[in-house]
Amino acid sequence: MEYYKKIEQEEQYDVVVVGGGPAGICAAVSSARQKADTLLIERLGVVGGMMTAGHVDPILGAVSEGTMYDEVVTLLARNHPESVPKVTRNGREIPVDPEEAKTLLADLVHDSGARLYLQTSVIDVIKDGSRVEGVILTTPRGLMAVRAKCVIDATGDGYVAAMAGAKFHVGRESDGHCQPCTLEFVIDQVDESRALTCFGGSDPVCLPDGRGYVKLCNEANERGELPENVAVVRLHKTHYPGERSVNASQANRFDTLSLEGISQAAHILRGQTRPIVEFLRKNVPGYENCRVKSSADVLGVRETRRICGEYTLQDGDVEHGARFEDVVVHKAWFLIDIHNPVGGGQAERHSQPAVPYDIPYGCLIPEGLDGLLVAGRCISGTHRAHASYRVMAICMAVGEAAGVGAALSAGKGCEPRQVTAKEIQKVLAERGVVLFDDEKPVA
Repeated sequence: MEYYKKIEQEEQYDVVVVGGGPAGICAAVSSARQKADTLLIERLGVVGGMMTAGHVDPILGAVSEGTMYDEVVTLLARNHPESVPKVTRNGREIPVDPEEAKTLLADLVHDSGARLYLQTSVIDVIKDGSRVEGVILTTPRGLMAVRAKCVIDATGDGYVAAMAGAKFHVGRESDGHCQPCTLEFVIDQVDESRALTCFGGSDPVCLPDGRGYVKLCNEANERGELPENVAVVRLHKTHYPGERSVNASQANRFDTLSLEGISQAAHILRGQTRPIVEFLRKNVPGYENCRVKSSADVLGVRETRRICGEYTLQDGDVEHGARFEDVVVHKAWFLIDIHNPVGGGQAERHSQPAVPYDIPYGCLIPEGLDGLLVAGRCISGTHRAHASYRVMAICMAVGEAAGVGAALSAGKGCEPRQVTAKEIQKVLAERGVVLFDDEKPVA
């Protein structure tokens, strides 16, 4: 089928960011702070992505000092001086109130001077040869063409880059299977005097009678009391006593780049909520009266496309703490956390160690395309490297760097690949971002 329609509405910006999650917010704010005329486009009715609509709590991962991650964490903690981040094998766990974050993050975008379009979907790209020159949007008044000197794809799924013809990989290299998706939810009416927390399958936390909590979960799964592939029920404290953020449900082998996969996975995951809560009520002290307070509006998708960039972050880079001259994110860190694509638990028995590593600018530049940068979990890397850099702290720092690169590209009238890493590093350093081992944060 061929379809033609004249588009009456058209707008022009220096930088257009597609996707209003943690990476996209930081990209748009970062670009606007460089005085670039910036538009942020979000398909949902709120910004924040996984942090808000996805109910992902806590924020995980780490980067060097001075990035927008520090700014966002400080902003989200502003109303909770009594709340102290927990440190586990996952590193520092930063709790989030998703309802507060919806407003705080929107304010951050507006205060930067960036324009924000909500409930707006990108349906196509505008291209001239190998150059991305903008996107086509759906609006309440029909289609709109939005042209840009530089576009940033922060969709997570690499949607814009893929539509533009970028090369990409999906899933692990051996069979293409992706990490499973999850639907997170919050429970309340938990008795804090007796209730435990659990950060994951390697947490040695025990029940009052000495039984290991993770073993209890495993046994419940084996006898069918917990849903298939739900091998551990992770329970994180929120800002509020009597609440836990629950990361447990799991749907394997669904193609979340397809309509059928999204709908089927969402149906299965919502159906898993009740047996998970019943397991807690029946087996875990302090959870006898717990109930679901709220749940995510969108799937928690860990992995889809990884756009092929000028550099691909390798397994060894993450395992051994690689350093790069064209670094734009320094000392990124999270465990190599591969939720089993074809079963319960971890693909490698448990999450594997990582050494704080750099992410170079080349990972943000799609191979063979101009006018486009990528940010967030869709940057260029292997399946195992992605299992570390996919978390929100790292995605925010990548977004900030992409915003600087895009603004410089627009200001100079050159392609993003023609902006040097040194130029981006200079701007980030002026903001107080630490990029090299011998640097100290600006007081």
